[in-house]
Amino acid sequence: MSGGDGTIFALASGAGLAAIAVMRLSGSESGAVLAALCGGPLPATRVATLRRLWNHDGDMLDQAVVLWLPGPNTYTGEDSAELHLHGGRAVTEAVAETLVTLGIRPAEPGEFTRRAFLNGKLDLVQAEAVHDLVSAETDAQRRQALRQLNGALGDLYRDWSDRLRTVLAQQEALIDFPDEDLPPDVEAALLATMAELATAIGAHLNDDRRGEKLRDGLFFAISGPPNVGKSSLMNALADRDVAIVSPIPGTTRDVLEARVVLGGVPVTMVDTAGLRDAEDAIEAEGVRRGQARTRDADLVIHVAQAGSPWPDIPMDRTNLLVANKSDLGGPGPVGALRVSALTGQGLDELRGVLSARARAMTETAGAPPLTRQRHRAALESALLHIQAAQAVDLPELRGEDLRLALRALGRITGHVGVEDILDTLFSQFCIGK
Repeated sequence: MSGGDGTIFALASGAGLAAIAVMRLSGSESGAVLAALCGGPLPATRVATLRRLWNHDGDMLDQAVVLWLPGPNTYTGEDSAELHLHGGRAVTEAVAETLVTLGIRPAEPGEFTRRAFLNGKLDLVQAEAVHDLVSAETDAQRRQALRQLNGALGDLYRDWSDRLRTVLAQQEALIDFPDEDLPPDVEAALLATMAELATAIGAHLNDDRRGEKLRDGLFFAISGPPNVGKSSLMNALADRDVAIVSPIPGTTRDVLEARVVLGGVPVTMVDTAGLRDAEDAIEAEGVRRGQARTRDADLVIHVAQAGSPWPDIPMDRTNLLVANKSDLGGPGPVGALRVSALTGQGLDELRGVLSARARAMTETAGAPPLTRQRHRAALESALLHIQAAQAVDLPELRGEDLRLALRALGRITGHVGVEDILDTLFSQFCIGK
C-alpha cells in the first residue's frame, strides 16, 4: 500500500544556525535523487558515508554525511535517505532548491508520520504518540508518550477489539443458525465477555482524565481578595515578573498566566483579579474573568493575609489555603500554609505541596491512561453500544450494537473510519516529522 504521492523531503532538525542539519527524503525516487546529488553511485546500505553534494550546474553544495535507507525497514516503510549537512541556512536552502530541481517536493506537516501510518509501520495511537513525544515539555510527559509509542495503549484496545470480534462471531452464529444444535453455553459465554468488556472499558474511562491532564497540563488558579499578595506569590512561583505588584487595591484587572513545571507536570499558573465589589467596569470584568477561570481550575490556591478573616473554604483536593505575609505576624486557619512571598518564608514547602498535588492528579498505575479526547469519545461510544447490546434479547439488535461497538474501537487505532480525522491529526506535526 503506498503511503503517499511522490517523493518528499524536509529538514528534520531545527531551523536556524546549527553544527549539523538533517534533511530527510522518503519515496520511490529517494535512491535516484541521492545518487544524482552525490554525483555517483549510491553509498552502501545503512552505512554513514562522507560524500560531496552537487547541484545541477556542477557546483558543490556541501560535504556531508549521507545514508541510503531502502524500504520497507524504514520509518515510513518507503525507500528513504538522510543528508547530514552543515547547519548554515545557505547550505540547507541550496540543497532544498536542488532537490526540487531533481523532481521531488517539500513534505507537508506530519507527512512522514502519515506515510508510516498508511504503510502499517504505526497505528494511529502510536502516530499520536510521536506528536506527543516531540511536544513533551517534561520527563513525565516523555514517559507517557513513550509508553503509548511502544504500543501499550494500542495493544490494550486491540485486545478489546479481538474479544469483541469473538463475541460478535458467536452472536452471528446464534442469528444464522437458530435451529442448529449449538452448545448451550455459547450465549452465556458471550454475555459474560460483554460484561467483562463493559467493566474494563468503564474503569479505563473512570480515570479522572489523568492522562489528558498530563499531556495538556494542569491549571492552578490563585484567588483571594485584593492586596493579599497574590501577584507577588505568582511571581515567586513563576520565578519571574509576570504580574505588576503594587499596594494599590485592584492593580490586577485581567487574568495573567505563566507556565511552570511542578512535580514533572506542566502547570499554567493563573493570577486573578482581587475578589471584591469592583469600583469600575474594567475591574468588574477582570473579577468576572477571574471567577470563570477559578471555576475551571484543577486546583484553586486561596490566598489571604495572615491574621485576616478567612472565607469558608472546604479542605479538599481542589482547594489549597495559603496565609501570605506571614512575616507580618498573625495566625492563619488550621491547615493553611504560612508563606511570605516577600521574604521567601514557606515558599519551598508551598512548591513541594503544589508538586505533590500535580503528581497526584496525573499519576496512573497499570494500563496506559487515556491521553486524548478522541480516544475518550470512541470508548464512550463503544461502551454505550455494549451496554445497549446487554440490554436487548433480540439477537439481530444485539448483533448490530456489537458491530457498532467494534467500529468505535477500531476508530481509535485507525482500523476503520478514520479518513475524516487524518488531516486534522497530521497537520499538527512539524514539517520534518
